[in-house]
Amino acid sequence: MNRRHFIGALVASAAAGSVKAAPVSAATHGIKAVAFDGIALFDPRPIFALTEQMFPQRGAALVATWRARQFDYTWLRTMIGRYVDFMQVADDALTFAADAEKLAVTTQQRRQLLAGFMTMKAWPDVAPALRTLKQRGLGLAPLTDFSLPMLDAAISNSQLDGVFDHLLSTDLVKAYKPDPRSYQMGIDAFGLSREEIAFVAFGGWDAAGAKAFGYRTLWANRLNMPTERLGVVPDRIAPDFIGLPEFVQG
Repeated sequence: MNRRHFIGALVASAAAGSVKAAPVSAATHGIKAVAFDGIALFDPRPIFALTEQMFPQRGAALVATWRARQFDYTWLRTMIGRYVDFMQVADDALTFAADAEKLAVTTQQRRQLLAGFMTMKAWPDVAPALRTLKQRGLGLAPLTDFSLPMLDAAISNSQLDGVFDHLLSTDLVKAYKPDPRSYQMGIDAFGLSREEIAFVAFGGWDAAGAKAFGYRTLWANRLNMPTERLGVVPDRIAPDFIGLPEFVQG
């Protein structure tokens, strides 16, 4: 997938309505725990809207470069063994993006943009789905590139305290997704086989990575993006969390 198209769709979705559902596969059974990508749970769009406010007519381009470089840096740092937490990656990527787009970002603007990662809240459909899963006795955990402080803040901002059994940040293994070490955190935390764990992704690449690892995977394709051409597809593609309880029912 062209990452600029992906980020462009993300920026545009800040003002967009609902998206159409993609085709889905058959229902999945035997799941005892569910792990979630951070952006599948928490909405980053206010950060990107703020960027456009700061840099009218230039914000979308800055966001596209910034977010694309964030992905690049997580993957490259994992490959070369130079892990830093996500906030440092975001800061470094913003510096690169500002240079690439020839924009002067002040210290105050940088602080405001990065602070947005600590003020994220859950997408509207997340809490009802999590409550249903919790009532059914399933184990729940974010499994994400986000740092632990980011997770703590987003959970508190969303009034989701006590919902999750584990907080699985790649900080714990010093390897970003889609490295297998990151997905292994779910198995180790829940003490289950990979076939008993479902993973909910935001990005198509993450859905492919989790499925290749062996998790039963739902891609919450909120942006109605095309499927990645990586030789593996998720078990289900849906526009949001509304069908998640049905997907994981045993």
